[in-house]
Amino acid sequence: MSAPTTTSHAALLPAHAVKAWWQAAPFALVFLLFFLIPLALIAMVSLWNFNEYELIPAISPRNYFAIFEGCSHLTDNGDLCVTLSTYLSTLKFCLLVWAITLLIGFSVAYFLSFHVRSPGMQTLLFVLCTVPFWTSNVIRMISWVPLLGRNGLVNQGLMGLGLVDAPVEWLLFSDFSVVLAFVHLYTMFMIVPIFNSMMRIDRSLLEAANDSGASGWQTLWNVIVPLSRTGILIGSIFVITIVMGDFVTIGVMGGQQIASVGKIIQVQTSYLQFPLAAANAMILLAVVLMIIWGLTRLVDIRKEL
Repeated sequence: MSAPTTTSHAALLPAHAVKAWWQAAPFALVFLLFFLIPLALIAMVSLWNFNEYELIPAISPRNYFAIFEGCSHLTDNGDLCVTLSTYLSTLKFCLLVWAITLLIGFSVAYFLSFHVRSPGMQTLLFVLCTVPFWTSNVIRMISWVPLLGRNGLVNQGLMGLGLVDAPVEWLLFSDFSVVLAFVHLYTMFMIVPIFNSMMRIDRSLLEAANDSGASGWQTLWNVIVPLSRTGILIGSIFVITIVMGDFVTIGVMGGQQIASVGKIIQVQTSYLQFPLAAANAMILLAVVLMIIWGLTRLVDIRKEL
């Protein structure tokens, strides 16, 4: 009796396998249509030649060489080439925004998770954190202009209090205003995953740490931070990938005076230099993927989720 049972069970396996493939097919199709095919097209166009009038289908690394032209040595002023300077500027903004959003996001998530006892109040405060997302990013960004401008409310207040004699110039169209806008726009991407990780922490672990004589800072560093690392990693990936490719915020809040990789790609596209823009996009993608790869070496998301 066991032989027919084994045979019938084996015969059912291909059907289950086919059923699993059909279940995964819609997601695979979406992934193929909206990620793999566009990425392959960008990679293909990055190898084309172009002139003032047309794109010339050809396989050539010309665009990549053009991007890094002159980067093997310093300029006459002792500076790096434009490409490396732009990437360093973009990475600088990325690091600053990541550090500030991590500090704010972790603090807010910690307060909501461990200091607000009522689930209803937690929900209410969390919804309040999302209120800025009810409006457009552009509107939230532009709202800083009348506050930080030369004749804005901040400068008027500082001058009214006698703290400064003349308007502070670096409040707007500067690195400060760019970082401020980034933090305003993207802190929520750090709060949500960290808050989700903290809500999953077993509260008995905190009681055990307290019973063992651990201080609040020791409990935070040795219990809460390690158990929140999945949320920290996911939030970091969100913030880093968005900031690395952003060009609207830098263009508006930097007064078109601050360069970034995303801004260069946008300018090249506006001048119809699509192969050069595609090559820059592929390089930017490679840099972002290396950063994400380095972060995932610190935390194995598959084991933590």
